Amino acid sequence: MFKEFKEFAMRGSVLDMAVGIIIGGAFGAIVSSLVTDVLMPPIGMLLGKIDFAKLSIHLSDTVTMNYGKFINTIIGFIIIAFCLFLIIRAMNRMTKKAEAPAAAPTTKDCPFCATAVPIKAIRCPHCTSELK
Repeated sequence: MFKEFKEFAMRGSVLDMAVGIIIGGAFGAIVSSLVTDVLMPPIGMLLGKIDFAKLSIHLSDTVTMNYGKFINTIIGFIIIAFCLFLIIRAMNRMTKKAEAPAAAPTTKDCPFCATAVPIKAIRCPHCTSELK
């Protein structure tokens, strides 16, 4: 059983996925820091010295709805989604398939009656002329 698990875990796709998840988590942390520490302070300053992380509605003495943190999370999501869009767009451009060559014609025109006849025909079925 351990051998089967080892074979499964060592397949390329599983390792690639694990690396992608780890890098994605690290990227998410970087974007979160970018939003909370770099982008939101100047935006808050421009809007009247607002700290978005502290925006909340007090529902009771102990319960608050922290909509400022939610705004930060939405901005982080938009940044990550835009980065993924750019990466996927670049990958799609690199992997575009060349256009398929035109298919070889299957018919030709009879020079005498201008009727379409199969390429391999030696006589026109309509005017019975001999084709070359």
